Amino acid sequence: MLKARLEHDSVYGRCLATSEAVESGEVVVEELPFAYGPKRDSGIVCLGCYRYLQFGEDGDSLDRCELCDWPICGNCVDDATDHHGECEVFAAARVTFAGNVSEDGVCPQLDCITPLRVLLAKEAQPERWQNEVAPMEHHELERRENADVWHADRVNIAQYLRGPCKLADRFSEELIMQVVGVLEVNAFEARTSQGYPLRCLFPYTGILAHNCVPNTARSIHPSEGFKIRLRAMVALEEGQQLQHSYTYTLDGTAQRQAHLREGKYFVCSCERCLDASELQTHFSSLKCGQCTDGWLLPKQPTVVDSSWNCRACDHSTSSEEVRQIVAALQAEVNAVQALGMGPKRLEESERLLRKYKSLLHPSHYIATSLRQLLIEMYGRVQGYEMVQLTDQLLERKVILCRDVLRVLNVFEPGLSRARAMNLYELHVPLVLLAKSGFIANKLSGGELRGQLVYAIDLLKECVEILQHEDQNSQEGILCGVARQALQQLTISVEGLGSELD
Repeated sequence: MLKARLEHDSVYGRCLATSEAVESGEVVVEELPFAYGPKRDSGIVCLGCYRYLQFGEDGDSLDRCELCDWPICGNCVDDATDHHGECEVFAAARVTFAGNVSEDGVCPQLDCITPLRVLLAKEAQPERWQNEVAPMEHHELERRENADVWHADRVNIAQYLRGPCKLADRFSEELIMQVVGVLEVNAFEARTSQGYPLRCLFPYTGILAHNCVPNTARSIHPSEGFKIRLRAMVALEEGQQLQHSYTYTLDGTAQRQAHLREGKYFVCSCERCLDASELQTHFSSLKCGQCTDGWLLPKQPTVVDSSWNCRACDHSTSSEEVRQIVAALQAEVNAVQALGMGPKRLEESERLLRKYKSLLHPSHYIATSLRQLLIEMYGRVQGYEMVQLTDQLLERKVILCRDVLRVLNVFEPGLSRARAMNLYELHVPLVLLAKSGFIANKLSGGELRGQLVYAIDLLKECVEILQHEDQNSQEGILCGVARQALQQLTISVEGLGSELD
């Protein structure tokens, strides 16, 4: 495990801590998945490359394995290594793939694939199963409380594998349901080199303690058999607990808590969750309707039905009223996000951001999500391409980037991928503003060089963060683009020489 050791914590149970002092960016854990396969509740995907496949209503498709009849695309038919194990099972039992899909696009028959791969890996690697996977949490009692999901898993996975697939003499129902739970609680989503989603089970990385302000970041490398590398985002002392976020850090406390309760079966009690102001960011705070300067914050942030109180005037409102307000605003944002990538989507995002000034704290997570949308659109949509942006709009993008970075500095300190991507977005308008300012005689030669050097520093940090990502991933590709921009900008600044002095 490189620079980590297994420990037992009274709160977190089995977890990992550093075995020695670690610098920011160092790898602390590296491992290959025990097994990987399609995500739960997926559509019909190729069992070799995981791309989505089109099947007719009656299951007609040419994308089928010649041996077992299950979905394999034409590109994988001769080299579907991932599919070999279940192919033998299905062919021997003569179970065929029906190709049925529910109204919401889910193919329940494929839910058995990844659990089956874990079970087959158990047989192939019994020692690793016993030492690493079997002890992983699967929350059987909590999962049983959701009777509908438990029953569906029991029928679609456990009984299907033991019955039609003729595996009853190899795997008990109890074992299969344990594997289903281990995957549900511990698996990580990954993407192939082509960008198709799947899930991977990593026995050590999967038991990391959770924190809504993580100190580690993971990268999964499809080009290396989906090997995962866990790096320290900040410098860590020997014996310091390794912590990862199992929810989206740019969600508010109520949203993160709901995700963790429903999917991971615990209530988070990290410093951020226990602080109503979310570490003084006011990331979930609403504007008080009874006074001019107050903000509504939850009295007990981790309690679902906690009242919300204004610290300035003592006005109080119910959690239900807050949920209704937030839900209405989120529905408006979702409608804008559903628009095609174009000028209307950008302009509507700006309109909502202006509208919400009277309802939300400026740093509220809904406002932050709108800023992130705008950052991605300015410079890319029709009528707002980078060369078309006025200085005013370039300055607007700079402000948006800095607002989001200010939040990330608190919630994802250190080597954060989100930080790297926003640093890249920030450098472009800064360079254009510096050049236009010099041409308009608003900046001296020295000031121009200073602004360009600052942009170079942003790109250096961006590359430093992303350099360890898989080169075919979205982040790896951006790293290559940033590295090229860094080289070009460095050459440009060096070429200026003393001309500007």
